[in-house]
Amino acid sequence: MDGMLSQDEINALLQGMDLSDTADSGASPETPQDSSSAENTDNAYVKDVAPTVGDEEKLTDVEKDAIGEVANISMGSSATTLYSLVNRKVNITTPVVTLATWKTLLDSYEKPCVFIQIKYTKGLDGTNILVLKEHDVKVITDLMMGGDGTNTEGELGELHLSAISEAMNQMMGAAATSLSTLLQTVIDISPPESSLFDLTEVKDGKEISPFLGGTFVKISFRMQIDDLVDSTIMQLYPIDFARKLVETFINTQMANIDEVTEKKPEQPADTDLKFAEDRLRDRLGTKVSIQGSQSKGKVIIEYYSRDELNGIYDILIRE
Repeated sequence: MDGMLSQDEINALLQGMDLSDTADSGASPETPQDSSSAENTDNAYVKDVAPTVGDEEKLTDVEKDAIGEVANISMGSSATTLYSLVNRKVNITTPVVTLATWKTLLDSYEKPCVFIQIKYTKGLDGTNILVLKEHDVKVITDLMMGGDGTNTEGELGELHLSAISEAMNQMMGAAATSLSTLLQTVIDISPPESSLFDLTEVKDGKEISPFLGGTFVKISFRMQIDDLVDSTIMQLYPIDFARKLVETFINTQMANIDEVTEKKPEQPADTDLKFAEDRLRDRLGTKVSIQGSQSKGKVIIEYYSRDELNGIYDILIRE
């Protein structure tokens, strides 16, 4: 995607329509892709739907495209920041946008893992959660502390959680800056809070965050750090927050389109008309402007006193 939705996509979103033939058509939802297939989606957002959700919880393909576009831009900035922290090549691929429930999350992700909650304090109202595998956190924190990324034995402790919170603070701070530019409003976040959870022991997602008790938006990224990490990270949004984000994004896109449409290109100067203006100004002794073209327009002659007007009149009458 090039950073802007097409006019057709914007119109469809505003009208509550779906540009695809599959959305809300009664067809069976696609099976969500796992992380091994994410590498084949570098040039397109994959739009899966979690099973059995109500109509009010569904997202159209256009909404998923918008969420994916925002997430892609944000995570691109985060990858650059992570590179500066670990001094290793970092690649985070195009996002895969799906709907999920706590059950589908448990079925598709490793346990235990680290949940990092990020709350927006300005510009956006809501919370999102990053989910990283325990092994990936150990690699990142080992690199941050000067290791080679192979010291991953032992349990994950407070030192690891503190380090990954700092890494996420910088990464999501960079993402917030990118969002500020994209949405044309100042966006700030609170310091992230990191917690280690054994998902087999968490029966209800509400124990972690209230919105995880229902259907939510799951954005999956394939993350590679040199040859040390080739894994999947997830970003989780409440559906109402995701829709508000889409609305803000679309309104910004619409405003940009309107601005481009209203801004007419300046007409190149007509050398013949400019020459005529100069001749009239010299002859009449005052400012003269010609508006229009060679075939049609108007001549504006300025004067600043009654005597000046009479002088202009005499010249025009005589000639």
